[in-house]
Parts: sequence; C-alpha cells; structure tokens
Amino acid sequence: MDSSEFQRALDASEELRITVTGRKTGREHSTPVWFVREGKAILLLPVSGSKNQWYKNVLKSNRIKISSGKLSLELSARPITDPKKVATVADKFRKKHGAADVKKYYSVFDAAVELTLP
Repeated sequence: MDSSEFQRALDASEELRITVTGRKTGREHSTPVWFVREGKAILLLPVSGSKNQWYKNVLKSNRIKISSGKLSLELSARPITDPKKVATVADKFRKKHGAADVKKYYSVFDAAVELTLP
C-alpha cells in the first residue's frame, strides 16, 4: 500500500481507529478517534488532554497504529504540548468537526499528537 492510498482512505473518513500498547500491561488497546489530516501530517487531539489514557501510552512507546477501513499503518508519534501549537490543532478540529461538537466532547486542550505518513 502506498501513502496516497491511505490518504484517500482518511479523506473519506471522519474518524480512524488507533491502537496503542498499554504502558503498564503491554497489551494493545484500540479506540476510535477524530483526526485532522494536512498533507502527510495526521493530527490527533485527546478528548481529556494529557490525562487521556491512550495519550499516556503513546508517551511511553512513541508508537501508534492507525487504521482506516481495511488499511493500517504503524507510525511514530510526536507529542505536542506547546500551548500555541495545541491551540492551533484544536482550531483545526473545530473547523473540520464543528465548534459545538469539539466543545461537547473535548474537555482539556493541553496536548495533541502529530503523526507523519510515509
């Protein structure tokens, strides 16, 4: 699978499934999440910020598997904690998913994650 195929799958989806390895158990945990794609960058915003469990797991391993439909990739995760950069990600989420829904589902804006497609 090439990167453009995965990009097309992402463009046709509102959410993707992420799988992370538990920092304590070592077991895989999967959850659906909203995302924003800009070119080869995929931005994730944890609903409860840095207290979110999948975010804490990513901090430990720096690896995350993303799936869209039948396509999957394992990527390196780059945590974002700079308040201005996190605010920019949150604004992009508001633009894509709607300000009312972001306000409804997201409670803390102190962390985000950037993934880069190959």
